[in-house]
Amino acid sequence: MLARLYRVHGRVQGVGFRWYVERLADSLAISGSVRNLSDGSVEVYALGSEEQLSELRRQLQQGPRGARVTRVDENPAPVRSERGFRIEY
Repeated sequence: MLARLYRVHGRVQGVGFRWYVERLADSLAISGSVRNLSDGSVEVYALGSEEQLSELRRQLQQGPRGARVTRVDENPAPVRSERGFRIEY
């Protein structure tokens, strides 16, 4: 099990991005969370296999219709005990 922290930049707030990530994570069987940050970016904490996380990153680059992703930063993260995937408010 690997953990990654993604920071998604661009027009990613107010376009359903967190719900998009939640559905995507559920379909990929990834645990973790997603939240909006005050600088206008979205942070995604994800736990999964290398293959699951690679597909997640690929889909984060696309985003939902209405989003305009300009950059996705990816960093290793500490493994936390997570069950399921949730949106943080």
